[in-house]
Amino acid sequence: MADKQQKERLERIQTMSPGRPEYPALLKEIRDFPGTLYYIGTPNILKGKCVSIVGSRKTTQYGRSTAYGFGKKLGQRDVTVVSGMALGIDTCAHEGSLQEKGKTAAVLACGLDICYPAQNHVLKKKIEENGILLSEYPPGTRAQRYSFPQRNRIISGLSPLTVVIQAGNRSGALITAEMAADQGRDVAVVPGNIDSEYNLGSNKLIREGALVLTGVQDLLEAAGLSSLPEQEAKRLLGDEEQQLYDLLCSHGELSLDQLSFYLKKPVNEVGNLAIVMEMKGVVFSAMGKIFIAKD
Repeated sequence: MADKQQKERLERIQTMSPGRPEYPALLKEIRDFPGTLYYIGTPNILKGKCVSIVGSRKTTQYGRSTAYGFGKKLGQRDVTVVSGMALGIDTCAHEGSLQEKGKTAAVLACGLDICYPAQNHVLKKKIEENGILLSEYPPGTRAQRYSFPQRNRIISGLSPLTVVIQAGNRSGALITAEMAADQGRDVAVVPGNIDSEYNLGSNKLIREGALVLTGVQDLLEAAGLSSLPEQEAKRLLGDEEQQLYDLLCSHGELSLDQLSFYLKKPVNEVGNLAIVMEMKGVVFSAMGKIFIAKD
């Protein structure tokens, strides 16, 4: 029976390369993108908005509940949660997204026919069926010490934003955060108790200038998402305002000149639209750009 299941899993493994349409466009922007990616699942989920969530394997209830809650919220908003399927923070982020029937992607440090860690065999199956498993290693490749930091560049490379939740001083999540910064991506961190060893690395990232996430609202803003429910936005906005709102949802933030270009309207006309939307509490302006407003 086990041999049959293994054979079926091997048959499901497919490959993608940078020249293929299913290969993630954002990943091709990093310096050392993989020439071949093995996958099981649905590659289309990598074409939409993605957020990477990483953290320590050893964590606390605070870290687990935060990762699970962030995964749920992103799952509700149709954002693909990217992580490494490790125990601890990774697992909770994946599970939170799956709980909401959301999209999630796991990047493994071994061949896709191998479950590492073995405890996550049920989670692995869920992701195979409802998301996507990825690896640059061919089937049969066992996880090695070097393969974890190597795969971390893919986790960060798939997303414009990497979120770190509870990372100790030697956590692999710090490597992922460093790689994200080197790739020109945003790094956001959930602060933690300064007396806890689980938060030493996380708090260090904050000291070095990472974005600080104090709650779900901060996460949505960092990901370029509106906290305003879509139905409520449609109720408040006219057709032209809705077009502007949709652009901001896609890009996170835009200047009036950029909005004018996308909407093909004069800058003063776009500015008037933005003023009306700001009065409605849907957007706000700062530093010469227009942002989605808070609740």
